[in-house]
Amino acid sequence: MTPSLSSQASAATSTAASELTDGAKPSAPPGQAFPSPPASTGGRFARLPLLAGKGFIPIGLFARLPLAMLTVGALTLVTAVTGSYAVGGAAAGAVGIGSALGAPVLGAWADRLGQRPVLLFAAVFNTAAVVALILMAYLVPAGQDVAAALPVLAAAFVAGASCPQVGPLARVRWMALTARSQSGKAEDLDAALSYESTADELTFVLGPALVGILASLIAPWLPLAVAASLTLTLVPAFAVHRTHLAVPLSVRRRRRGTPAVADPAAPRDAVATNADSTAGSRKTDSRGMAAVALPFLAMLCMGTFFGSTQTGLSSFSASFATAEIAGLLYAVMGLSSAAAALSVAYWSKRFTFPARWMVSAMLMAGLAVLLLLPESALPMVLVLLVLGLPVGPLMVTVFAIGGEVAPAGRLGTVMTALASGIVAGTALGSSVAGQLAQHHGYSAAFLVPVCAAAALFLLGAAAAVVLRKGRASRRGNRTGSR
Repeated sequence: MTPSLSSQASAATSTAASELTDGAKPSAPPGQAFPSPPASTGGRFARLPLLAGKGFIPIGLFARLPLAMLTVGALTLVTAVTGSYAVGGAAAGAVGIGSALGAPVLGAWADRLGQRPVLLFAAVFNTAAVVALILMAYLVPAGQDVAAALPVLAAAFVAGASCPQVGPLARVRWMALTARSQSGKAEDLDAALSYESTADELTFVLGPALVGILASLIAPWLPLAVAASLTLTLVPAFAVHRTHLAVPLSVRRRRRGTPAVADPAAPRDAVATNADSTAGSRKTDSRGMAAVALPFLAMLCMGTFFGSTQTGLSSFSASFATAEIAGLLYAVMGLSSAAAALSVAYWSKRFTFPARWMVSAMLMAGLAVLLLLPESALPMVLVLLVLGLPVGPLMVTVFAIGGEVAPAGRLGTVMTALASGIVAGTALGSSVAGQLAQHHGYSAAFLVPVCAAAALFLLGAAAAVVLRKGRASRRGNRTGSR
C-alpha cells in the first residue's frame, strides 16, 4: 500500500466541490472546452465512465501499477544481485525518499504547465532511470558494503523521484470533472474518490505480488523491466487522455502570459467574480497552504500506520513461520480497506468530513490494539480483515479535505504532497517499528500503529476547527461582497 489514496458526502461536500471551481475554474482556450457529461440512470459508480470516458478508468488503474512495483522491485533485484539485505533495503529506501521528494515537485509542475507535458516527460525519463537502475544493480560488487553501492542507490533515488504520480493527478482530474457536472456534484465526487482509494489499495496489493511471481519464476530484473514497459506505454496514454483538458492551469501562470479566456456563455458578473478571485489569490495562497498541513500530517500518520504494521507483521510471522508470509497477511487489510473505501460513495451527507475523519481514526486506534492479541496466523487474519475497514474511508476523507482546502491552482501540488506524506510516513513507521521489534519483539512494534491512529484522531479534531472557521470566513466574505 502506499502509498496510496478519498472523498466526502456531507452537507459540506457540495460546498467543497463548488469551491474547487470557485478558486480555479477551468478556462480552456476556444476549441478545448470539455463537454459536460450526459445524465445517467445507473448507480453512482455508473456515472464515472460518463464523466471521464470509458478508457480513463482502466488506463488510470494500470498506469499506477509501476509505482507499486518499484520499491519492492528494487529491494528484490539489489538483494538478489548483491546478496545483501542491507544494500537491498537501502535501495528500497532510496526509492521511497526519491518518491516522497519528487512527487510534490511533479505536482507543482503539473499545476503550472499542465498534466500532459509533465507526465509525458516523466514517463520517458523514469523509464530511462529504471533501466539505469537495472544496469547499475549488476555493476555493483556483491557484499555488505553500502558505500560501494552508491551508484545503484543514486539510480534508485532518481527512479523514485521521477516516477509519474498517476494516482494523485487522477484525483485532480476527477475533482475538475465533477465540478463541471450539472447535477450530483457531491455524489459524483464521493464515488470518484472512493474508487481512487480502492484503485490505490488494489495496485499496492497486486504490485508486490507481481514482483514476487516474476522474480521467483523468471528473473529478479524482470519486475523492474515490466514496470518500465508499463510506464512507457500506459502513462503517455493517461497523459494525453482528454480529461487533462478539464484541469485548470495555476492562476500564477495565467498572470504571466497565458490569460484565461472567458467563457462566452458565462454572465458578465461571473467573469468579474472569477477575475476578482484571481486577483486575491496571493492573499489566500498562504492561508490555504497552512490548512493543507493538517491533511499532510494525517497522511504522514497514515503512512506511519502502514509501515509499522508491515514491519510488525514481518516480525510476527517470523516468530512461528517465515517473514515472507507477512505480505500475504498485510494484503488482507488492503483488500478490506479497498472494499470499505467504495462504500463511502453511499454515506449520508449528514456524516460530515470531520466526523468521518474522527470516527474512522477512533475505530483504527481501537482495532489496532487487537494486533497485540493473536499468536498464530488465522486470528491475525481476522484482526487485519476488521482493521482495514476504517482505513479506506479515512484515506478517502483526507484526500477530499485536501482538495477542499487546496489553494487555487495548487490542487496537483496538494494531491501529490499528500501521497508523498504516505511514502515518508511508511519509511518512518518501518524504521521505528523495526527498532522496537528488534529489541522488544513484535508486540512493541504494534504499539506504533496504535499511536499513529490516535494521532490521526487528534488531527481530525483540529481539522474540524479549521474547516469550521474556513467555511465561516468564506460565508462572511460572500456576504460582504454583496
